[in-house]
Amino acid sequence: MQSRIIIDTIKPQAQVLLIGRADRTVIDMTASDDIRFQNCRDISEAINTCAPNQFDVIAINTEALDKNLNLSLKKLRQANPDSKIFLLAQMWQEPLAAHIVSESSNGTKLLDDYYICPIVISTKKEEQTQSAESPEDIPIQQQHLERIAILEKLVMEDELTGVKNRRYVREFLRQIIEHAKQLSLQVTLLIFDIDNFKQYNDLYGHPVGDNILKQAAVLMQKCCRKQDVVGRIGGDEFAVVFWNLPGENIIGLDTAAQEDRRRIESEHPTQVINICERFRNEINTTDLPALGVYGKGTLTISGGLATFPRDGSTVMQLFDQADKALLEAKRSGKNRVYLIGGSDSNQH
Repeated sequence: MQSRIIIDTIKPQAQVLLIGRADRTVIDMTASDDIRFQNCRDISEAINTCAPNQFDVIAINTEALDKNLNLSLKKLRQANPDSKIFLLAQMWQEPLAAHIVSESSNGTKLLDDYYICPIVISTKKEEQTQSAESPEDIPIQQQHLERIAILEKLVMEDELTGVKNRRYVREFLRQIIEHAKQLSLQVTLLIFDIDNFKQYNDLYGHPVGDNILKQAAVLMQKCCRKQDVVGRIGGDEFAVVFWNLPGENIIGLDTAAQEDRRRIESEHPTQVINICERFRNEINTTDLPALGVYGKGTLTISGGLATFPRDGSTVMQLFDQADKALLEAKRSGKNRVYLIGGSDSNQH
């Protein structure tokens, strides 16, 4: 899985500044004669050594972010108002990268977007001339580039609900487990589905069923924290990867309120359990006009939780354990979330 930055410029040679390490970030920086790369160690060096608006694109590796993130980005934006400034993140950093990109200063966006590494950087001219044999082919090639962008999005997202898909969830979970081993993070997997979903489909039709799935995805995202990842993994089944931010600065975030940042305080993921309960109550009390006048209060979910390192140390182990907890929740009457725990399952 790789992202692509396409530079639209009329210059003979596009200027790209990469801030931070290039290895495992940009694929083949020497492949293009149409792009000139320059590298700086951090944002401070970039501000002090580079001329204003010197670059078409400024790409910042998350490892180069500092604790004074907003101030640094503000200075960088002020010095380069016409440049496109992107954040380059690993997949496991994406939720926080999206949060950083959403920030603004006095109505001005500090970052234009983020990309998941590794990335390929090329110019629009290169992309068009590679397959366009004549000027008449260029509009067709532009449509081709737009389709590529759509397909790259579909590789990671569920088309119906807009949340992440099964492939993304499993890879994200794999990456975050690896970092959890290094940083003593607690990672919890939730698998949940809509109780009696087939009956809703049969009674009201598939369009209503689709609407229920979309509503469930929206409500779950509202209940989650900024770093958690929600995905649809098949049918009416969803997965959520919860992880607690470490006390140290993992991506340059310098939040004054550190309520999301804590080390493992107990064996049980108390905060995650509270989020799950909030979601279960939200979906049960949400008005769903598509289900008629009695729709409110009829929709319920059942879920299963498994936590790293307590319940497993691999993606497969956590999925297996969360599935077992989900089945136990179903057998016990539905409308509940269970936490797997060796031979015991705890109802919440």
